[in-house]
This record gives sequence, C-alpha cells and structure tokens, in this order.
Amino acid sequence: MKTTRSTLAEHLAVQYPFNIIADPDGGYVIIYPDLPGCMTQVEDISEIAEAATEIRKLWIETEYEDGHDIPPPSYPEEHSGKFNLRIAKSLHRRLVESAEREGVSLNQYAMSLLDKGDALARVERRLGELELRLTAIDAQLRYRVSDAPAVSRRRATLYTLKAKAA
Repeated sequence: MKTTRSTLAEHLAVQYPFNIIADPDGGYVIIYPDLPGCMTQVEDISEIAEAATEIRKLWIETEYEDGHDIPPPSYPEEHSGKFNLRIAKSLHRRLVESAEREGVSLNQYAMSLLDKGDALARVERRLGELELRLTAIDAQLRYRVSDAPAVSRRRATLYTLKAKAA
C-alpha cells in the first residue's frame, strides 16, 4: 500500500517545540530538537519569535525540496495519573488506618504522603547542591578562621565571611 507524501504547506502548518538558551556571551540560541540541525541565534529577546518561525520554515522547505522525510514533532509524555504499587500487607493496613483517622480515602492519603515525600526529596537534593556550591566558595575564600572559639560550621562560615568583608 503506497502512502502519499504530505504537501509542503501541510508540513509548514505543523508546530514544533523549540528551546531557547541564553548565551553567556550575549544573545539567545534557538534550537528545534525534533529537526536535526535546525537552529539559529539572535541578539535580542524580541527577535526570538520571528527568527524561530523563519528558521523552522527554511529547514522544512529545504528538507522537503531535497526529498527527505520530515519528522513529526514530539510532545511531552502524557501521564494517566495512575500506577500500581505492591506493598506489604502490614503497611497497607497502617495506611488504611491512618487514612481513616484523617477522614480521607486511602488514595487521597497515599497521594498526600507521596507529594510530601517528593517535595522533601526535592528540597534535600537542592540543599545538597547548595552545600556543594558553598563548599566550593569556602575553598576560594582568602581568609581562614583560626583561633576561633569552638562553634558550629555555619557560624565559622559567618566568621569567615565577616573577616573577608573587613
């Protein structure tokens, strides 16, 4: 069974996601991840929409004229909001009891626990990243605390920062 090729106009009508990356040296890079090699750079943020549209159009026209296949756009994966989880019977019983005490369904209770746990995990991950950055900053400080009273690491860092500022 032979399929017909989409027209150029049909391809041009398709919207594709693109990424914008701020260049540390100034300007912005626009990249279409679904269209290999389709990228451009602009100096001002106000130029992004026009440049993104133009580069997508030129890329599709060139690929179409060369007889190449034009990939469809990708979209973020959709999630159903459902998943199955096997747990120990004793944990199941404790969760049901806790949900009843809270006056909510087991589903609502489990969802709130997962949400809180996920939020905690994100905070802990971010704190770990910040601790690494602070350690790197601390290693670059010119002055070190010496002969200071025994204090926590946090206070020692504050003493160090005050000494540097002085």
